[in-house]
Amino acid sequence: MGERRYFGTDGIRGRVGEPPITPDFVLKLGWAVGRVLGRDGGKVLIGKDTRISGYMFESALEAGLSAAGLDTALLGPMPTPAIAYLTRTQHARTGIVISASHNPYHDNGIKFFSAEGTKLPDAVELAIEAELDKPLTCNDSAQLGKATRLEDAAGRYIEFCKSTFPAQYGLRGLKIVVDCANGATYHVAPAVFDELGAEVTAIGIEPDGLNINDRVGSTHPERLQRTVVETGADLGIALDGDGDRVLMVDRDGKLLDGDELLYIIAMERHQRRALQGGVVGTLMSNLGLEHAFARDGVPFERAAVGDRYVMERLQAANWQLGGESSGHIICLDRTTTGDGIVSALQVLGAMVASGRSLSELRAGMTKYPQELINVRLERQMDVVGLPVVQAAVAEAEAQLADRGRILLRPSGTEPLVRVMVEGRDADEVARVARELAEVVRAAIAAA
Repeated sequence: MGERRYFGTDGIRGRVGEPPITPDFVLKLGWAVGRVLGRDGGKVLIGKDTRISGYMFESALEAGLSAAGLDTALLGPMPTPAIAYLTRTQHARTGIVISASHNPYHDNGIKFFSAEGTKLPDAVELAIEAELDKPLTCNDSAQLGKATRLEDAAGRYIEFCKSTFPAQYGLRGLKIVVDCANGATYHVAPAVFDELGAEVTAIGIEPDGLNINDRVGSTHPERLQRTVVETGADLGIALDGDGDRVLMVDRDGKLLDGDELLYIIAMERHQRRALQGGVVGTLMSNLGLEHAFARDGVPFERAAVGDRYVMERLQAANWQLGGESSGHIICLDRTTTGDGIVSALQVLGAMVASGRSLSELRAGMTKYPQELINVRLERQMDVVGLPVVQAAVAEAEAQLADRGRILLRPSGTEPLVRVMVEGRDADEVARVARELAEVVRAAIAAA
């Protein structure tokens, strides 16, 4: 397998105006995608979130694809999972999302879905990268692609989301606050919950191109927590800028993270014998989740951090449910990718079916205290593999025994080593984390 230069675990992402997130590169990327995927024609869907740079990159992609002979259907601002769904149902060659998810407005990115509504295979990404090395050419005028707008994209996706909620129930009588992060769900999420019968208060629904994820959404749920309490709502739903993540808030304003939501969804399926196999979490999933599943006889496995790796493990095990603490939850019995609205509906389905509140449903899982210390690296080195560090980890693991766990891992985005300790006793967790971080710092200084 070749070495990727542009594609990360979730497409291509960076700061707008800095390579590769520039108009000329995105133009050529559109052309390269057209060359790889459009040799026998077909159509490409392009959707975006609400960043101001989306206009620029939408035009650049459309021009590149047209030069290579592919037709495009523009969706406008739409959640990432909506583009996955529409790519599949419109029988498009690929779906392209212009988004940097939960990042600030000055970042942007490009990610792709296959015709099946899943991430592109590695081989296709590498073929696109190889095409980028070639000089850009233009088809003869008679073979250029056309662009249209898919006018009813939002309505189609709203109906799809509603179809994932149990048909025998509705949300009548529930007061819900929905925070759309001034992002791609601003015009669809409130409608989904409203049309299912809930009384909806919507915040984060005034995008101006610059305010996406700005003190709103799943990365900043404080405003949602306040609004739930002030309005006397039953719960709150916090989506991120592109709509593939969700966190929730109970009526007391307490936040539920992805681990707790995953637990609620899994246990509802387990109790009605509809959970196929087990559940996939990540290396960062709380130990309390693992212990709760063990108690209830639900198989649980950990994948590397990143939804791509959760998906790989689900497919390998032929399971359907997985997710991350960040709120990226995958329900393969409902859709092909992580979807914040659909995940929230699965939690609401569990509430309505059981007649229990969000706080009651999460009570079956006890989140263990977690301490995370970032130790800065001055140069690239394998600190985790040093004998002195491994010995310290082994000693600390022996101290914690089955009361906790330890994870040391290099950051994928910054020059840091992350020292994570979690366990039943908060004081013990904090002490072990501090001691391990000191060993790591000393090992870096001595190396």
